Amino acid sequence: MAEILQYVHKDGLFHRLSPFSKILLIIVIAVMCVLATGIPFLLLLVAALIVLAVASNLHRELFGQLRLLLVMSVIFIVITVLTMPNGPVVGTVIPQSVPLIGGAIPVTAGAVMIGIVLALRFVVLIFAFQLFLISTQPRDLVHTLDRLHMPVDYILMFIIALRFIPTLQIEGKRIHEAQLARGYNPGTGLLGKFRSVQPIVVPLVSNALLRSTVLGLTIDMRGYRTGTRTRVREHRFGTGDYVMISGIVVAAAGFAVAVILAPAMIF
Repeated sequence: MAEILQYVHKDGLFHRLSPFSKILLIIVIAVMCVLATGIPFLLLLVAALIVLAVASNLHRELFGQLRLLLVMSVIFIVITVLTMPNGPVVGTVIPQSVPLIGGAIPVTAGAVMIGIVLALRFVVLIFAFQLFLISTQPRDLVHTLDRLHMPVDYILMFIIALRFIPTLQIEGKRIHEAQLARGYNPGTGLLGKFRSVQPIVVPLVSNALLRSTVLGLTIDMRGYRTGTRTRVREHRFGTGDYVMISGIVVAAAGFAVAVILAPAMIF
């Protein structure tokens, strides 16, 4: 599986955009995604993000997490069906033919619809966020957030969290491969997967604590809290940024008009 939230060195559409344009795109998409409850509109957002990914040559990285998204979507739908029954009953989780407990846990149409909406929202947000992160270098993201006058502590916390996710994923994969090379066999099936977790978590947490200690000392040695900033490269707005911002403004205006004149398309 591809590394999660790892920057990809390419020269595509998103890579050439300013981080300001990409942040604005994420904000607008997130607002529309949270406000909308219509499945066709959410599918349209997913399709638009896929088109942007193909145009930026980032579709392989985007589809690399498709398996994880499908699993999480199924979990969303199952939890919604179990906890939010609403509307007519379309079936049951346990068949009627099962003695004593047959017909238990009804599946309602409203719960399925809500689960699909939540799953689509999750896919839209993950796609948008991943497109932004895999096309933006961490240093550019730090400079952009700093110019937006965000507190340096929050910027540092955000960047470290983003960098630790792919680092821990790669480290866990290496530990698992090392254990397999030494003849460790956790077994097959679901029980085998559970057995393989513990030998990975213990050294992974130990390495993460060691890295955090070294990182804290490095931050202090480099004087990150002094307030003095030096930038090697400044991102300037280009033609692509103006085109992207114009498209974002048109999309936001169209969404507002649709909410007023045709709310059935959005909700």
